[in-house]
Amino acid sequence: MLLWVGLGNPEPGMARQRHNAGFMALDAIAHRHGFSPWRQRFKGLLAEGTVGGVKVIALKPQTYMNDSGEAVQAALAFYKLEHGAITVFHDEMDLVPGKVRVKRGGGAAGHNGLRSIDRLTGSPDYWRVRIGVGHPESRVRVVGYVLGDIPKADQPLMSAVLEAIADSAPLLTENRAEDFMTRVALLTQNAA
Repeated sequence: MLLWVGLGNPEPGMARQRHNAGFMALDAIAHRHGFSPWRQRFKGLLAEGTVGGVKVIALKPQTYMNDSGEAVQAALAFYKLEHGAITVFHDEMDLVPGKVRVKRGGGAAGHNGLRSIDRLTGSPDYWRVRIGVGHPESRVRVVGYVLGDIPKADQPLMSAVLEAIADSAPLLTENRAEDFMTRVALLTQNAA
């Protein structure tokens, strides 16, 4: 069993913000793979399904980004999972829009959702699917940037990325991160 976590903020008006890329990715995966309806659980929304023959628990923390670890820690404890069973989908300013990278472990790199998960679960040793949203010209503009909606010009590319993530998700269940990244890149190469 795997725990896939999408990071974002729960307000309806925030649904199209760059910071909600993780929620968007889980929604695309749940839709593509026929997950159960979302229900309230662990201070979040939870859906269950099967991806590539593996049971996946999808979790969207509803505690706001800075407290995402509360929901993750509760689910981790309930299902008695190891950190290696967690994959967190999140926005990444250090990647240009359209780029997707996967890694295991590492620092939070200023991402408050990851920082909260690291602190409350006791370890940064989990998988991360980093969804590129680009970076503002100035560090002063970071908060407004991630809390800004994805620009209309970038929406077709983001839609293609989300569909590619959903389509390629079975590769993640097989621990084939490199193949996953290659497939997402191939499926999105003409979307820009």
